[in-house]
Amino acid sequence: MTRIWRQFLILSLIALGVPASLGLPSRREVDRHVLYVAVPGIRNYTEWGGVGILVYDMEHGHSLIKRIPTQPFQPADAPEPVKGICASAVTGRLYVSTPARMMCFDIVSEKLLWNRAYDGGCDRMSISPDGATIYAPNFEGDFWNVIDATTGDVVAKIETRSGSHNTIYGLDGKHVYLAGLRSRVLSVADPRTHAITGSVGPFNESIRPFTVNARQTLCFVNVNGLLGFEVGSILDGKPLYRVEVKGFEKGPVKRHGCPSHGIGLTPDEKELWLCDGANSMLHVFDATTLPPRQAASVKLKDQPGWVTFSMDGRYCYPSTGDVIDTKTRKTIAELKDESGHPVQSEKLMEIVFSGTRPIRTGDQFGLGRKPRP
Repeated sequence: MTRIWRQFLILSLIALGVPASLGLPSRREVDRHVLYVAVPGIRNYTEWGGVGILVYDMEHGHSLIKRIPTQPFQPADAPEPVKGICASAVTGRLYVSTPARMMCFDIVSEKLLWNRAYDGGCDRMSISPDGATIYAPNFEGDFWNVIDATTGDVVAKIETRSGSHNTIYGLDGKHVYLAGLRSRVLSVADPRTHAITGSVGPFNESIRPFTVNARQTLCFVNVNGLLGFEVGSILDGKPLYRVEVKGFEKGPVKRHGCPSHGIGLTPDEKELWLCDGANSMLHVFDATTLPPRQAASVKLKDQPGWVTFSMDGRYCYPSTGDVIDTKTRKTIAELKDESGHPVQSEKLMEIVFSGTRPIRTGDQFGLGRKPRP
């Protein structure tokens, strides 16, 4: 409805004695896309954002909106490095883990709801689609805690003795994928029974970061010693392909001890983006074919150790703080703190709001989100 016709209708309703608010189409509130970045998100390096959760406006140049403080809820003598971040629009809660604890915040009020320390600490966790359950690895240890996301209580424990590290809850809520940094096998758990019911592998070396497609038929994994990635079939549990980056040499990396630490699918699953630490690069692969085919490379300002995407696939977020337009593969913004200093973090995710209400949440992992045919 044009502005002139809207004014005419309002005047007509008033002339008839009808309240102008009746009978008019309401303007749909524009969804707000917000990026939540937990710091220190690279080890305990406070020079890249300090301590807290930095909140950015994705629609307006990724400008900083505010900082949610977390330091008051940790020991005062030393900052704890953030190990993971996840959230649920269903329950309106945001979670941040460190090697010692997990903190739960109300997304809207930003109040701390609970702060729990767990046996063996926490690593990179994942939450169920209904927001009820969190699978949290203890810090590079022997098991995963299954946590009631409302109370923080441990309701089950899954022992893998794998160096528990990274976790992905399938988008349909039917499976949870557990990767230990001392294991060549990706474990698959059934969240109905909280038991290991399958696995994928063994891969050539221990698994580091990984991702899965939306149908949960394929996994794409970084492994130790490889500038590249391996592909496995979740359906039959077998490794399928080993893909090495061409045209670039392995070299020394600042962190993780792994040439490629960070891998993600674009939400439409057309591309796979891969971290290359030594060369400060992201390598882009055509994922519409198997094995994925190397297509391009994107230069970054520093060594990346993680990569994820906005839910609509417009933006790529490496841990270096660069914001990359996935279509042009150009850096269009850089994350900064209140003082204009660069921010870097491996723990970040998107939350979409309608007004003040969270309605959708992204993920710290670059998950495939392609709908089933």
